[in-house]
Amino acid sequence: MSELTLLLIRLAFLAVLWFFVIAAVGVIRTDLFGPRTAPAPARKPVKQSRPVSKPKKGEPRQLIVTGGPLQGTIINLTETPITIGRANDATLVLSDDYASSRHARLFPQDGQWIVEDLGSTNGTYLERSKVTRPTPVPLGVPIRIGKTVIELRK
Repeated sequence: MSELTLLLIRLAFLAVLWFFVIAAVGVIRTDLFGPRTAPAPARKPVKQSRPVSKPKKGEPRQLIVTGGPLQGTIINLTETPITIGRANDATLVLSDDYASSRHARLFPQDGQWIVEDLGSTNGTYLERSKVTRPTPVPLGVPIRIGKTVIELRK
């Protein structure tokens, strides 16, 4: 093999190696700090199409953080879905290395609250079972996301 061919192969190998190093650094940066996003444009307030009704007897009224760094945090439940994760625009922002940017969401459906994992890395757990599909959440049953534990309460 000529020296020119060998030199070109070495340079190509070096370029591919640097490409993988830069890609790995990018993935680590995204995992630590979240994806780069442009600032959100200012939005006009949206009028609600239906009035917010009071929860019926026996339905949960609050989401309470019972474990983790945000223990004691209370979110009043409305018809609006609750997003949970490390992203700044989440309803419940977690500063937890085991939580994804968009980890899970809770939403009302047919008179009950449903928890859904949004493709998180470490999973969402309802009691001790991993949530793999949208699952109804009973009152007082713990939902674990990383080090944070939340419950629906009256």
